[in-house]
Amino acid sequence: MNDTATQPAREPDARSRTVAIVHEERYFWHQSYLDYGPAVQDHQLCQMETPESRRRLLNLLDVSGLLDRLRRVRPQPVTRADLLRVHTADYVDSVESQNATGGEGGEYTPFGPGGYDIARLSAGGVHAALDAVHRGVTDTAFALVRPPGHHAERDRGRGYCLFANIAVAVEKLRAEHGPLRVAVVDWDAHHGNGTQWIFYDDPDTLTVSLHQDRLYPSDSGTVEETGGTGATGANVNVPLPPGSGKGAYLHAFDEVVAPALTAFAPDVIVVACGFDASALDPNARMMLSATAFAELTQRILALADTHTGGRLAVVQEGGYSPLYVPTCGHAVVATLLGDGADPDPVTLDLDADPYQELQPHQAAAVEAAARAASASGALGRQSV
Repeated sequence: MNDTATQPAREPDARSRTVAIVHEERYFWHQSYLDYGPAVQDHQLCQMETPESRRRLLNLLDVSGLLDRLRRVRPQPVTRADLLRVHTADYVDSVESQNATGGEGGEYTPFGPGGYDIARLSAGGVHAALDAVHRGVTDTAFALVRPPGHHAERDRGRGYCLFANIAVAVEKLRAEHGPLRVAVVDWDAHHGNGTQWIFYDDPDTLTVSLHQDRLYPSDSGTVEETGGTGATGANVNVPLPPGSGKGAYLHAFDEVVAPALTAFAPDVIVVACGFDASALDPNARMMLSATAFAELTQRILALADTHTGGRLAVVQEGGYSPLYVPTCGHAVVATLLGDGADPDPVTLDLDADPYQELQPHQAAAVEAAARAASASGALGRQSV
């Protein structure tokens, strides 16, 4: 039975909104070291995907006092049966067989000993956040999980992602509670290819990705990818030019994301929240500030309040700057709590940069994405 139909309507606001957090020490123990070869001195000191940015985010939440205002939700690892709703048996078997020693999950997806177990706990953390939101234990939740998941495809890992955390969690939630219309909004700088392709033929799951055009993977994320058989309009891509800042992202959100969510009318919204679109990230070339992430969060909260009774789960994906991920993540959590973002102590006047304003070539990219989404039916009766 779909629990949504039996739950009382909720109207959370900044004064009453409850926010949960999922975090576990084991997430920081996941190893994802790439061997760059003999041309790189001490390659273990030159890694992108490390625990430091996430650990420092948790520490900042603690020091600032926000952590005391969050309800902690403890996860359980997903089971093999949960994984098999999304991934092929051969792929799950391959990762499990390397658990004792560590190994390779796919393209740019190494893992150390215990990686299979930690990845199951990471997907379990996303499920715990979604389940708490769906059952009304909390209005919103932030899942500070690791390893990330949005690049993992059915039969392989990609881009540091072993299992498709959000997809596994969504399908587990549906198995437990019945049919649900789920919208996934991905603002990681890299395309959410795994989430897209797993749900590509599912008309009950809307996947929307705002990302740097052809960054990674370079062969997916185009505006022409609008959904598969029986699900045309259930996938929306907004590939933005490198260098896009707050103006471009907010314009894309208002012109494409918001109309798509409104037309879809989800029961719950999930944000694949990467912080690698920040101006200080070494693994992308976008220009977002911490306050820009706060403004995106305000917009998604408003949509959740309007369409889902406030049911929103925010899930950590990428983000590779130990300096700036904590500030960006803190801004998002503060906004979920209703505080808004504090003045940015790191970039200071980044938002005053004139190139943060929407540029003509960025507006053209958003217009192209809106046209494609409108043609596919994703924007409902909205006209472009």
